[in-house]
Formats: sequence, structure tokens, C-alpha cells
Amino acid sequence: MQKFDAIRPFYDSEINEALHAVVNHPMMKTMMNFTFPDVDDEVWKEQLRKTHSIRDFQCNFIYNTIKKVLEKSSEGLTTSGFDKLEKNTSYLFISNHRDILLDTTLLNVCLFEHGLVMTASAIGDNLVKKAFLATLAKLNRNFLVLRGLSPREMLQSSKLLSEYMGQLLMRENRSVWIAQKEGRTKDGNDETNPGVLKMIGMASDEEDLMKYFKKLKVVPVSISYEYDPTDVLKMPQLMAEANNEVYVKDKNEDFMNIISGIMGTKKRIHISVGDVLDTEIDQIMAENDNANKQVLALAQTIDDVILKNYQLWPTNFIAYDILNETDRFADKYKESEKSLFERRLEMRIGSDNPVTRQGFLAMYANPVVNKLKYHDVI
Repeated sequence: MQKFDAIRPFYDSEINEALHAVVNHPMMKTMMNFTFPDVDDEVWKEQLRKTHSIRDFQCNFIYNTIKKVLEKSSEGLTTSGFDKLEKNTSYLFISNHRDILLDTTLLNVCLFEHGLVMTASAIGDNLVKKAFLATLAKLNRNFLVLRGLSPREMLQSSKLLSEYMGQLLMRENRSVWIAQKEGRTKDGNDETNPGVLKMIGMASDEEDLMKYFKKLKVVPVSISYEYDPTDVLKMPQLMAEANNEVYVKDKNEDFMNIISGIMGTKKRIHISVGDVLDTEIDQIMAENDNANKQVLALAQTIDDVILKNYQLWPTNFIAYDILNETDRFADKYKESEKSLFERRLEMRIGSDNPVTRQGFLAMYANPVVNKLKYHDVI
């Protein structure tokens, strides 16, 4: 068994066999009938059977699926910053995380459309327990982050993950996407977990860890949805945490989140990529000679860029004003947009649970609070 076999996606040499194995799966049929509603099943099946690389699968099938998802469930995807990235160059994209599959898939749509290197993307192995989803993830160049391990196993797994990311970025010229912390942001507070950065740095071949991060070409990514299609599904965990209770997921919960994220209403979506953190890392090295402090400073720098580039929508300002019983941002939205949001709030939460209502509003309002805290202007 090769070193990375337990976590890596398929090699191109394995793609055709994997597609043959799932071509008749009912979920593949559902996905392809959604993507190509006017195409006979035998036509797309024949095309799948002739596919021999991840790039061909992503460009000929998944790209079209995502375009259809955007057409059906959003009012469009806009971008900023991609023109500053160089072609044929790999980057480490560290991103805020709102939706299980869409965040990374939409980033890859943008990279593809700008002629840039697409990513291999980290995904928790808890999300691919179903055999078809595991195959689909490996067909889409996802690599696994193993969950639920003992401390000793976690250390070994983290080192392997770090080495694999280094291999992709520096030897295979493959960009990598990873979320700034484990799991999606449920409360609207996008914060980088320094532990994620320490894990990435475990494979460092540099005496100074920050020099290693410079070689990886770190690019912070901000993704924002006008409506979070899974907003109400995030509430039970938030409420459990508010009550200091241990939250236990329903066995189909992740799958329901994936489906809701794909098909739920999003309205507008924006993805912004920052500049490569280069001079910023030089400054961190100049100001800190302690590795721990350097990692904390890098996490803070990533947070600053993500918050600065985060696109605020009318829904964020509306939630802030409702939550704070103010009209401070009334110039940022129309009355019709406020009515629509209030109707969503009523339908999804109701008025008989003030704690859940507050959590729902805070999820949308916190990006405004954080932007004010860090940047003072909106």
C-alpha cells in the first residue's frame, strides 16, 4: 500500500474503472438527469464510460451540474480577486466554510473559468460514509480528513495529511483547499483555528515555519451566501452548545445538509480571493521569533483578509437591525427584502422559541458585527 492511499483521491488511471462501477447507480442517474434533462440516459452513460481523467469528469459533468444548481437555486455567483492569481501556479486556499460541498465546488468553478489550477480539497471522512458519496468525492479530487481518532492516531493522521498537502502543492503543482477550522461555521463567526495551521506546518522542511508557509502560497478565501440554504439545519447544534449539552448528530444529518445545501435557496453568492500572504508573513517573522506566536499571528492575518473581503448582503444588515432593534443599516436594504427575510424567519423558526430565533438572527448578523470590529467601516 502506498503512503497516501488511505486518504488520497483517485489517480487518473483509476477513474474509468470507478465510473464504470457507479454509472448505473440511482444517485448518478438522479444527478445526470438533473444536469442533462433533455439527454437520453444512454448518451451520458456512454460519455461517462469514455472518461479517463478527473479533469474530464469535472469539466464535462460536474461543472455542468454546478451551473445547473446555480441556475435553479441562486441568483448568480460573482467573484473578485481571481485576476491576481497566476496561471499554472498552485496555491493553498484557506477558506471560511459555510456549505459542506458547495464552498469548494464553487471555488473550483471560478478557478476553471479563470483558467487557473483547480484544487484538491479536504473533506471529513464522516461526510462520505455512503459508498457512492465516497466514490464521488474521490472522483472530484477530494482527500480525506480522518475523524474520531485517538490522540495518538490523530497525531499520525495529521502528519500524513500535512505531508500529502505539501506533496500536492510543491511537487505536483496542485492547488489545495482547506477550511479555516473543522466543520462549517454555524454562528456566522469565521475564525481560523491555529490548530489547522499547525497541522499544515507539520511537514515543514524549514527551520522557520513561516518560511514554509511562504512556499505554500497561502491565499485566504471569503465565500458568502445571501441566504444560507442550511441555516435552519444548523440551529439544533447551536442550541445544544448554548445549553452546554453534547450534540449528537442524526445518522442522516450530514447527507440532509449536503442535499439542502445543493438545492436550497441561496439568492446571491460571492467568492473573493485575497492576495498571496507574502509581505504579511515577512512582517510576522520580523515581529515574532516564537513559533506559537507566529502561528497565532498568521491565523489573525487570515481572519483579517477573510473578513475584509467578505461580501455583506441585505440579509446580514436586516438580521443585525432586527436583533438589535435598530434601523442603523436601513439604507442597506429595501422594505421588500426585509419582509422576505422576516417571512423566512417565521417559516423556519416561528415565534415561540426566542433562543432559536436569536441564534438564527445572530448567524446572519455576526458577519456585520465582525466587519465593524475589525475594519470599523462597511
